[in-house]
Amino acid sequence: MKEFIDLNQITIRTDIRPGDIGYITYLHGVLYNREYSYNYHFERYVAISFSEFMENYDPGKDRLWIVEDENTIVGSILIIGRSGNVAQLRYFILHPDYRGMGLGKRMMQLAMDFCRSAGYGSVYLWTASELDTAAHLYQRFGFKKTKQVISNHWGKEVVEDCYDAII
Repeated sequence: MKEFIDLNQITIRTDIRPGDIGYITYLHGVLYNREYSYNYHFERYVAISFSEFMENYDPGKDRLWIVEDENTIVGSILIIGRSGNVAQLRYFILHPDYRGMGLGKRMMQLAMDFCRSAGYGSVYLWTASELDTAAHLYQRFGFKKTKQVISNHWGKEVVEDCYDAII
């Protein structure tokens, strides 16, 4: 745990550098295991999805924001264009030491502003129902729960929720 966090040292960038995708995948694997007991299959899922993102990356339709503190990645959020004028929000994560400072709200605002400027009419996301704080933030940005499924892909039963928002 970091003792002192200087918000003036935190940066959010959109240029993708070598190691970024691997580190964000690692962060998901470690934090979701520690906080929710997800196994290595979750990290595999994240890695495959990021591979898809990079293979089809179009900077006019897709965007990855990387949150750093003194050149250490502490969070991310991603928008990926889907068919038509639909976007998907993915890989919104923030290291626990950096939660509760308004960074999550700032990241969501950046993502939603990008969706508007890119001409998307709607955006959706999938999340686990046990991520209560994230769900509350999504709802603050106009997302509404539209679907729910039960899966058993990540070492335990998980209730997955789909949220949709009109831009």
